[in-house]
Amino acid sequence: MAEPFLNIEHVRKSFGSTTVVQDFNLAVEPGEFVSFLGPSGCGKTTVLRMVAGFEEPSAGKIVIGGKDVTHLKPNQRNIGMVFQAYALFPNMTVGQNIGFGLRVAGRSRAEMDKRVKEMLALIRLPDLADRYPYQLSGGQQQRVALARALAPAPKLLLLDEPLSALDAKVRVSLRDEIRQIQKDLGITTVFVTHDQEEALSISDRIVVMYGGKAEQVGAPFEIYNRPATRFVASFVGTLNMLNGKVVDPKAGTVEIDGQKITLGRDLGKPVGAAVTLALRPEAAAIGGPGDLSLKGTVADVSFLGSVIRVRAAVGASRISFDRFNSPTTPPPVVGEPCDIKFSAGDVLVLGD
Repeated sequence: MAEPFLNIEHVRKSFGSTTVVQDFNLAVEPGEFVSFLGPSGCGKTTVLRMVAGFEEPSAGKIVIGGKDVTHLKPNQRNIGMVFQAYALFPNMTVGQNIGFGLRVAGRSRAEMDKRVKEMLALIRLPDLADRYPYQLSGGQQQRVALARALAPAPKLLLLDEPLSALDAKVRVSLRDEIRQIQKDLGITTVFVTHDQEEALSISDRIVVMYGGKAEQVGAPFEIYNRPATRFVASFVGTLNMLNGKVVDPKAGTVEIDGQKITLGRDLGKPVGAAVTLALRPEAAAIGGPGDLSLKGTVADVSFLGSVIRVRAAVGASRISFDRFNSPTTPPPVVGEPCDIKFSAGDVLVLGD
């Protein structure tokens, strides 16, 4: 395995008496696309700013390409940075914005012109070199910001919520473009977002952050299907939470509103202990396959286009589940009884 290109070792950041990042560790491989995912205030942008050199760690070390950069200025780190608010120079054309870093580095005019042309082709805006930022859409401005960051050929690309100011359709299109460009260039990338769909769709690995800590680091499949903590389970994706009590700890039998289900695994809790089970909406269905079932009543039906989301009442609990829309199969009727089927392997037992 190649040496990690970015190493963040035992990094901590405090502002006065408030610690916003606690003992953060991460190794990013060359060419890897890693996303920091978490709610506002969890510390993800602070970690990114420390990697960029805009903030200095209170403790710990940051190594980029084998070089300790912990105390170096941003322009000494060979990084490209894309901000949420584009940060384009309004008095410069698109071409001048893209070439700004090259001009600061003292590149020749011929070199700058060639590189700007390459970058405009890369972001699919080849004919807009002479326009000004105010003449561009939000998506076009963010493409230009990306091209400006990439023009000096940095070894590390940092993106701080670059899509949050765009409308939904443009976000989806541009995130796919960013990922494709990153793959084509093979550039090591760290992407900050609070949007779980964004992180799940484009990342090689995700760092889920909460309270200044990395709650879990893993591939999207692992983060979604095998959450390591209660926070990760609830923050990533949609979950049904079922409160029950332990009937048989060894067999994994739990009673939920008078109905018993057996998970077939040791719960590690005493008889009568409260337990919270979690189930993804796509893992349950009315009368579908599965070795477990709960009887309930259809409480609500939402038509979401290709998917129909059904909410069923199981005593005091509510279970949401999805089914694909079929023109020949009418949706369930509110108030009718239903048998909700699911598999024991799909049930998560959440910790405290």
